[in-house]
Amino acid sequence: MPELPEITNLARQMNHEITGRRIATVEAAQPKCLNLPAPDFRHLVEETRVGSVTARGKWVFMQLEPNVTFLLNLGMGGDALFHAARTPLPENRQVAILFEDETALSLHFWWFGYVHAVRTADLASHAMTATLGMNPLDDQTFTRDAFEGLLERKRRGALKTVLLDQKNIAGIGNVYVQDILFAARVHPLRAAGDLSPAERTALYDAIRSQLRHALDLGGLAYEKDLYGQPGGVKSLLVGYCEGKPCPVCGTLVQKIRTGGTASFICPNCQT
Repeated sequence: MPELPEITNLARQMNHEITGRRIATVEAAQPKCLNLPAPDFRHLVEETRVGSVTARGKWVFMQLEPNVTFLLNLGMGGDALFHAARTPLPENRQVAILFEDETALSLHFWWFGYVHAVRTADLASHAMTATLGMNPLDDQTFTRDAFEGLLERKRRGALKTVLLDQKNIAGIGNVYVQDILFAARVHPLRAAGDLSPAERTALYDAIRSQLRHALDLGGLAYEKDLYGQPGGVKSLLVGYCEGKPCPVCGTLVQKIRTGGTASFICPNCQT
C-alpha cells in the first residue's frame, strides 16, 4: 500500500505535469470507485481546470477551478499514470481522466481505491479526509510540542497503534512504521505514555528522518510513480526482514503479532 512518501511524490509530479490542464471528460469503467453516480461525477468535474495538486496522508488532493476538489486514494495499491496525447491507455484502468489537449491520467487499483469529487466548500464534510491528522513532514504543524501532546493524549495506547491511526498522524502505514520504531529503538507494543523524554525525541526524529529519506528516494521500489517508474527504496532496516540479522547488533529479526497486524523487530535493540 502506498504511504506518505509515495503519495507525496505522486502529488508533486501531478502538480508539475497536469496543473493548468482542463478536464474534457472522465471515463469510469468501475463506477464503484466513485463517490457519486458517474453522470453526477462527470457533471461536477468536466470543463474544470486543474489548479494545484497536493498530498495529505495517503490522499491526493487535486484542486479543480473554480470550486471542486478531486480526491484520490490508491487503497491497497495501484497506479496513477500520466499519458501523452493520443497514447493508448492501459486496458486494466478503472478510471481515466481525459484532458482537452488529449493527454490523460489513468487510474488502476490492485484491490480497491477511491476517486471522489466534492465541492470545495463541502470538503470539511468529506468523512474520509475531514479527520486526517497531522502531516509528519509539515514543519509548522508537526512540531515536537505537538507530538508530545499527542503522546500524552494517547498515553495508554500502544505506540504502533497510535502511529498508524490516521486521525493522529496522516500517512504512516504498516511498511514505514517498522523502521520508524526500529530507528527509535522502541518496541511497537510500548505504551505511548511510558516513553522517556529521550525516547520521545528519538521517535519524533525517526518519523521525520525515515519518511524524508523515503521521499527523497521516490518511495518504495515496488510502487510506481506518475511515469511508471519504481521508487528507490529497495530494502528496509528490519521491516519484512524476518530471520535476517539486525543491521545494528546482528540479532535475528523477529516477526510478532501486534493487534491485527504483523510487526518486525530486533528483540535486542527494541525494548
